[in-house]
Amino acid sequence: MRQTTIGRAQTLRRSPTVAEDKLWLGLRSKQLGGLRFRRQHPVEPYILDFACVALKLAVEVDGATHGTDEEIRYDERRTAELEKQGWTVVRFPNEDVFRHCNAVLDAIWKTARRMKP
Repeated sequence: MRQTTIGRAQTLRRSPTVAEDKLWLGLRSKQLGGLRFRRQHPVEPYILDFACVALKLAVEVDGATHGTDEEIRYDERRTAELEKQGWTVVRFPNEDVFRHCNAVLDAIWKTARRMKP
């Protein structure tokens, strides 16, 4: 793993977005069904907002910067590349995290349950 990706992930962990902080409160310390999630987890060449490595489940929280056509295409390419590596990617807009955090956590849990061996 490239040192620049690791360093960038460490920096992102120290300065999460408000939406990431809010969602992390429900994901940390195995609170969601005993699953262990990591914040800002590097998967070359990307950094996942949240990752349950055991299930290869990536949770992305998308802010306003994910709304242009170019950014949407980038996210689609990124998701496709992660899926080729065996990851399942779920995305939630910031607004959903702010307004319906419990529903977001429930959706993540339902996805995880379908993936469990």
